Amino acid sequence: MLAGWFLWFILFWVVFLVSMLAIGGYFMFRKFLQRLPKEDGKSDLDWQDYYLEKTRHMWNDDEKNLLEELVEPVPELFRDVARAKIAGKVGQLALKEQASSINLDLIIRGYIMATPKRDHKFLMKRLTEKQIDYSEYKALF
Repeated sequence: MLAGWFLWFILFWVVFLVSMLAIGGYFMFRKFLQRLPKEDGKSDLDWQDYYLEKTRHMWNDDEKNLLEELVEPVPELFRDVARAKIAGKVGQLALKEQASSINLDLIIRGYIMATPKRDHKFLMKRLTEKQIDYSEYKALF
């Protein structure tokens, strides 16, 4: 028979492993769902890559640097994913509006649309630091 502390250790270890597997499985399943093709035959990630490729030439150094500043609070492990998601949304807006280049307005709107609400406070803080008026975007927040 298992006695005392060893029993509790085994029970804790089982709960810990099942929890970690469930969390990992959840994130893997989310990525799988993003890769599934929609009605048009392309997945969300395929469209994101399409917009990135079509608008790659429209990005200037200043806009790239601003994007880097905006993804700075994201942990380094996930920063590439966040950067691609935001840039993809900015590219989608640029193509939809037939813009000739990526500008501050597109980046702000793309960031707001591509990120969850909890990240919008950071955007407002960063724009205030850079002395950029974001009052016209209040409706998007």
